[in-house]
Amino acid sequence: MKFGDFLFAKITLSLSKGHINYMSKIGKKPIAIPKDVQIKMDSGLVWVKGPKGELKRFIPGNVNLNIESGILKVMPENIQDSATWGLASALIKNMVKGVTEGFETVMEFQGVGYKAVVKGNDLELGLGFSHPVTVKAPEGITFKAEKNIIRIQGMDNELVGKTAAEIRSWRKPEPYKGSGIRYQGEIIKRKAGKKAVAAG
Repeated sequence: MKFGDFLFAKITLSLSKGHINYMSKIGKKPIAIPKDVQIKMDSGLVWVKGPKGELKRFIPGNVNLNIESGILKVMPENIQDSATWGLASALIKNMVKGVTEGFETVMEFQGVGYKAVVKGNDLELGLGFSHPVTVKAPEGITFKAEKNIIRIQGMDNELVGKTAAEIRSWRKPEPYKGSGIRYQGEIIKRKAGKKAVAAG
């Protein structure tokens, strides 16, 4: 083996160990399970049921779930599964939060004549087009609209985020006047318009 190949292999191994150690820190954190939450796992499929409903999803890698005195510990079956240990633990933690508290993404919109109205289960957006835009609510997602605020709520954290991204894509915030749809707290780098540049 050439020295360069040896050095590359050593760096790759170090990075791999660092990744596993980081994921292990997340995986080692115990998850508190409320009394009204049930958890089951069968062949990698995790089922979590709580006050808001139930969620199912396949968890990456091979892990074991140990529940004792309301505390859940996620443990990898072998060293090969250590790389996805933290991810598996984080996904289950989000499932528990989803069926108890739920998730919410808040968005703001700004623009002349812009509006948002909830019609049935769907969200209707007036964004300056010749016709309104209707965003169909995926199963498990709820919309709320008030003034210039849109709230996307649901048990599935990934689905809430995906739906919010879809809404934002219809009118991404532009850097000149700031009009468009943005996440609450999102900072948009503003640019000076042509008139302002010319005057300067």
